[in-house]
Amino acid sequence: MAAKKACETFSKSLIEEVNRWGCLKQTGVSLRYMMEFGSKPTNKNLLISAQFLHKELAIRIARRAVELENLPYGLSQKPAVLKVRDWYVDSFRDVRAFPDIKNVNDEREFTEMIKAIKVRHNNVVPTMAMGVQQLKKGMDPKIVYEDLVEIHQFLDRFYMSRIGIRMLIGQHVELHNPNPPPHVVGYIHTKMSPVEVARNASEDARSICCREYGSAPDVHIYGDPNFTFPYVPAHLHLMVFELVKNSLRAVQERFMNSDKVAPPIRIIVADGIEDVTIKVSDEGGGIARSGLPKIFTYLYSTARNPLDEHSDLGIGDNVTMAGYGYGLPISRLYARYFGGDLQIISMEGYGTDAYLHLSRLGDSQEPLP
Repeated sequence: MAAKKACETFSKSLIEEVNRWGCLKQTGVSLRYMMEFGSKPTNKNLLISAQFLHKELAIRIARRAVELENLPYGLSQKPAVLKVRDWYVDSFRDVRAFPDIKNVNDEREFTEMIKAIKVRHNNVVPTMAMGVQQLKKGMDPKIVYEDLVEIHQFLDRFYMSRIGIRMLIGQHVELHNPNPPPHVVGYIHTKMSPVEVARNASEDARSICCREYGSAPDVHIYGDPNFTFPYVPAHLHLMVFELVKNSLRAVQERFMNSDKVAPPIRIIVADGIEDVTIKVSDEGGGIARSGLPKIFTYLYSTARNPLDEHSDLGIGDNVTMAGYGYGLPISRLYARYFGGDLQIISMEGYGTDAYLHLSRLGDSQEPLP
């Protein structure tokens, strides 16, 4: 019934158009291409970029809208998921209603419109998380997470696609900055220092830990601070922040009532030929081997769930120390988006090592779910 009610806000012809566009082929872009193309943000290049996005965003958004209609276990009918589906259909309608982009003025108006779309979708992750919580609440507790593999696969595709859409919109919007800082091309920093980003992310994670527990273990960073490579600092910050936050929580909780001083978290940054690898090591007691397969699922968190059924979701930046089980799987998607990966190796009774691999070649194509 809820689904029917939500559908009534959209015309039949719009839904048919969404389904048509949802079958079209997506076009991937590499980090290197974004960097080279964006290094010369002339009006002509901005026009080409906008014309590409005019079609590409419609395809990508339509694919997600179609998928949101066809989820297993009744997930599509959950109020939070219907809300997300409506955002996608609204955004598809906005993109398709925009006329062909022929000149600088059209391009500027288009840029404002896609900027508004990006804002509309700010709360997609917590809202989808709430939809999954709504589903879990009504499910037979005997159903184990392996049975929900379709939902995990959908969420991987859905969030990977969201990373791509936000990267393309953000990159285009940022290219309009008349005074970009040196070495910055849109979202990309051509001389990013992973040590510096790791330091900033660690400080942010420690301040959250202090807020929650009153103190925080130290974080020691090893690596050459002068080493740089092209990457998206915001993506790296998010991933390192998440890993360090998990480690701080594990160490803090393990040593909270102990006479021993909490051991530091160690971050090692290594620059290889193909990859830059960042290792985050803690002595927080580790994860049981039986629990390891679950850490990259969206239906599992070792901590209490901070998402309240009645919370407004209007607050996008309210970061808690422990999440709704999304930090690791989403961090891995960010790593994979530009050809990297994230691996977790744990010694139960001792601690956990997270290996974040970032491709430094920059020529892998976007994964297109």
